[in-house]
Amino acid sequence: MAARGAAYTRASIHGDFRLPHRAATPSDADAALGRELYFLTLFRLLEAALLALLMFGPANLLSAEPRHPTLAAGVALAYLFAATLLFTLGRGSDLQRQALVGVLVDLALALTAIHAIPSAGTGISLMLVFNVAAASLLLPTRLAMAVAALSAIGVIGEFAISHYVDTGDPRRFGEPVMFALAFAGSATLTQALGRQMRESYELASARGADVAQLSELNELIIRRLPTGVLVVDGQDRLRLANEAGMLLLGDDGDPVGEQHHRNLAIASPALAKRLADWRATGRSDNTPMQLSAGMPEVVPRFNRLLAGSEQVLVFLDDTSLLSRHAESLTLATLGRFSASLAHEIRNPLAAINYAVQLLEESTDIAAADRRLLEIIHQQGNRMNGIVENVLGLARREPAKAELVELVGFAKRFIEDYAASHPLENDTLRATSARPTLNALVDPRQLHQVVTALVHNALLYGRMPGQPARVTLQVYADEVDTPVLEILDRGPGIPDSVASQLFRPFFTTSGHGTGLGLYIARELCRANQATLEYVPVPAGGGCFRIRLAMPNALLRR
Repeated sequence: MAARGAAYTRASIHGDFRLPHRAATPSDADAALGRELYFLTLFRLLEAALLALLMFGPANLLSAEPRHPTLAAGVALAYLFAATLLFTLGRGSDLQRQALVGVLVDLALALTAIHAIPSAGTGISLMLVFNVAAASLLLPTRLAMAVAALSAIGVIGEFAISHYVDTGDPRRFGEPVMFALAFAGSATLTQALGRQMRESYELASARGADVAQLSELNELIIRRLPTGVLVVDGQDRLRLANEAGMLLLGDDGDPVGEQHHRNLAIASPALAKRLADWRATGRSDNTPMQLSAGMPEVVPRFNRLLAGSEQVLVFLDDTSLLSRHAESLTLATLGRFSASLAHEIRNPLAAINYAVQLLEESTDIAAADRRLLEIIHQQGNRMNGIVENVLGLARREPAKAELVELVGFAKRFIEDYAASHPLENDTLRATSARPTLNALVDPRQLHQVVTALVHNALLYGRMPGQPARVTLQVYADEVDTPVLEILDRGPGIPDSVASQLFRPFFTTSGHGTGLGLYIARELCRANQATLEYVPVPAGGGCFRIRLAMPNALLRR
């Protein structure tokens, strides 16, 4: 299938169902705030550059001389270096650690700058408010509140030290208190905003994962549909095709022919004509058609993808699937009216057969008319067989599995069968390399299956003019599964017929009902067994029954 998909690199549905998407974690949400950290480090670099400009720029930029010029110059250079380093390294995944380290550097150097340059203290404190607020956006609640408290304590502490060292400081106590409140308020607000951003990101990631998973699941369902699905645009180009559609179109997987196969008129002229007729008249032709050699017949159905759209959704229904569905409906219907069938057909049929038997005993019947009586009697028996098979299918009881010794079962079966069905020149025997072999099966239903298979083997498994030789062979396969085979030495079954043997109502005989092998296989399935036909290389046929092992009781 991979080779067939090569020519549909764009036109086919791709991708297999993958593992469920991982839900977003808190670290993922923090990583999504990397842009905010970038802007914080960029603003810190701007602050450091402005502080350096105040110290080393024109003299009139400062309203007063620094209290400690050397300390002020050192702080300005240290802050510029630290801001540059934090901006350069601020691209890792641990955003909380980077934000915490950065705001602590801001706090230490800003407080030192305020003490060294009292005339710029108000401006530096204002910029520090922004740094604390931005860092709180990235930090958890406890750390954000701790940073805000540390900033407030630092500003008030610096004010107290300055008044103790320099009694001529013009600032009043209300100023650091207001900045302390600003630190606490901005940190609280931005921290709550950051928490909401994380929750929104996690919710969006979870919804996105659900949508992506649902999309992949829908894609997988469409890909694996047994019905072919095609999407064709207004220019008859294939825009989409699932695996079944590609297979039905007979795509050979040749990449050279990709553009060739994209055009529906070239890939399947008959389907393109059906589509053109549907577009022109609005009516679909439900006649089955074969799109490519070796592929089953399909019935195309057309629907517009959207109202007024030129794109058309084409469904290619496999007629074999439809026929099997029809067979299932037929069998279900047979089950419902089987009781009525017994009374309405079986009783008159018995009267007909009884009347024929009386006529055959009459001496007034001419020889030519006796042949007609034989035909009536044969066809009456055939009709009775059909009724019995249908009733047996409808009245089938659940399997009552028990431990059955197969070697003894095969020998007893031959004795019972020979007693009720004279074999004349035919041969029916049982063989086994093991003295005993146990299996888990309903003995009544197994007897019914073997009876049908042996009857068919004696009737059809013989060479012309020769007696039938039928063998019941019991053995255990390589995994110790019990097997019962019914072998004959007849001409065998052609492959074309063998593929349809177990279909209901399929028969090659003019006297068969086509239900015997179907019922036998259904009975085997009810007993956790399988029934298959295996051709014999040396000539003849073999129906193989693989039964459940005794330990299957433990698995039920």
